[in-house]
Amino acid sequence: MTTTPDTRLAVPAATTTAGGIPGATATATRTAARPADRGGADRAGARGPAAVRIPVQGGPAGTGTGAGTRAGSPAAAETPPAASYAQGDEGATGGATAHDPCAHGFLPERPPVRSMIGTWTRLDAMAREAAVAPDRATAVAVVERAERAGELAALRQRVSRLSPRNAEAAAMRVAVLAVSCGWGALDPQAPAAREVANEAFLELWAAIAHRIDHDQFVALPTLALHNWAPERKPRRHIPIDQLARTEALVPIVRWAPEGEPLSRLDRLMLAATRLEAHGIWLFRLADTLAGRAPDDSSTPTALRRLVRIQHALRAQLHSEAAELACAPATDQQRAVLGALAEQGALEPPVLQAADAVLGIGGRRIGEGRRQHLRRHLPAQHRAWLSAMDRHCAPVRTLAHRGGPDAAVYREAQESLIALRRTYAALVNTAAAPTPGPLGAAA
Repeated sequence: MTTTPDTRLAVPAATTTAGGIPGATATATRTAARPADRGGADRAGARGPAAVRIPVQGGPAGTGTGAGTRAGSPAAAETPPAASYAQGDEGATGGATAHDPCAHGFLPERPPVRSMIGTWTRLDAMAREAAVAPDRATAVAVVERAERAGELAALRQRVSRLSPRNAEAAAMRVAVLAVSCGWGALDPQAPAAREVANEAFLELWAAIAHRIDHDQFVALPTLALHNWAPERKPRRHIPIDQLARTEALVPIVRWAPEGEPLSRLDRLMLAATRLEAHGIWLFRLADTLAGRAPDDSSTPTALRRLVRIQHALRAQLHSEAAELACAPATDQQRAVLGALAEQGALEPPVLQAADAVLGIGGRRIGEGRRQHLRRHLPAQHRAWLSAMDRHCAPVRTLAHRGGPDAAVYREAQESLIALRRTYAALVNTAAAPTPGPLGAAA
């Protein structure tokens, strides 16, 4: 599948830091983590030794992306205002490692698990069989057969032994089973759900939700961002966002049978993954804009770069459209897509990050709708977006002003609206009964 080259995301005539961040000067100094911060990072299980943050200096504040770390580097102990949620959130989630979206956005820190081992191979097989089922009844039969064999109960007893990474892998496979059976909108712990879905499967679903501390994971962030792998193993280690951008990707659990071309649903999920990988610069610019005053000289510069990034993301979606439109699709796959769309479960996280900066969702569809979309994200991602809501509020006051800076802000809003429309057109193409070009609304 064709992807947009990384150079499309580079800002013209910009210098580069050691972290590969466009638009920032190359001068950076390392600031040692304070003892208190090191202790907090140790309690949270931060990756690697005592972490540091590398503030960009030598130019106007905020002219770089403000990421401060190379993708894949240890999480920063000294966090910017937008990431100040981390310590409190880690305590609430049982000591999960700090998540730095500037490093790799909302992609997982490591490539998803291709194949599960031991008893969990049965969950692998069930998900693969249900994904290619011709209809919901056939998918439900897969689950019921596993219950009669005692496989679901055996898996339920082993959930607590899963590592966090394998728990996310199991969650993706459970999500595939849930949407294939038409149960994606259910709450596995609600009594009413037992009247609709298999009880043993609901117990497994609820146990995994508890294990990953995420109740509503049956949505695109799980189904796409944890269901991909590079077609060939890279010869060297590269950051995960670069891996997803530069390598040919294949789904781990295919919606099309083995040996057949990828379906539209397969291609849509891979397109969403590549969109997240290309959107890493958006997360870094969001970090730059956090806490900036609207009259800060760096604010319009960052907003112009945000516009260029959103244009590049839109071009990336257009590049996906032709192959997706020509891909095969079954009625069952269209039913899965329709159900996810009806639940508001197809929103890419990178678009939610842009919305947190620019405030489109709150202005156009209401704050309740914004939180409704975010419920499908893990707790640490929701906390980061909430922090962005707060710390980018000064920048959003440009919406009520005049002048060139306000015009740049409105251009950024309009480019995000256009990006959303392009993504919606891609979803509509995937769900269409016959192949068609990307809609004119894009």
